[in-house]
Amino acid sequence: MKRWTKYFTIALLVSLLSACGYNEFQSKDEAVKAAWGEVVNQYQRRSDLIPNLVNTVKGYASHERETLEAVTRARAAATSFQITPEVLNNPEAFNKFQQVQGELSSALSRLMAVAENYPQLKADGLFRDLQSQLEGTENRITVARQRYIVAVQDYNILARRFPTNLTAMVFNYEVKPSFTVANEKAISTAPAVNFGK
Repeated sequence: MKRWTKYFTIALLVSLLSACGYNEFQSKDEAVKAAWGEVVNQYQRRSDLIPNLVNTVKGYASHERETLEAVTRARAAATSFQITPEVLNNPEAFNKFQQVQGELSSALSRLMAVAENYPQLKADGLFRDLQSQLEGTENRITVARQRYIVAVQDYNILARRFPTNLTAMVFNYEVKPSFTVANEKAISTAPAVNFGK
């Protein structure tokens, strides 16, 4: 009789946990982690391409030292950032991750602008191949970030919606940070275009 009561209690607890959204939290949390893993994977792919890209540009434009060093420094900062599972639950760490990746994107943009000034570099097959791989990786990063945003949106709706918000409160499932634009005000202003120059 005692054993039967124990099994009944466990079955009751399992059904209660299932009904309160506990299992849904588990699956959505895993979806967020998987989407984040893909984001990190694509950023790593970009980071792996950079040394070859810098060396190729250096062969044609070694006197562009400042730009080359900026890319190298930004890559070092991005790769030294510790990506732990806690990043997903820590808005400050998440913003720092976004910041270092943004700085690397900015440095890469300047490097590509420099390459425009060197026709021989632009004609180099290795550079064209690296540039193409980098563009493909940037597109993959965009897709991975978009999937992460959707996964976080699903999770956060569950964490904030009644009655599953009660489950979130009991089991400490907090709202997760998502990607945003660094300066929304700046991008809301239309850029000035002047073809006169």
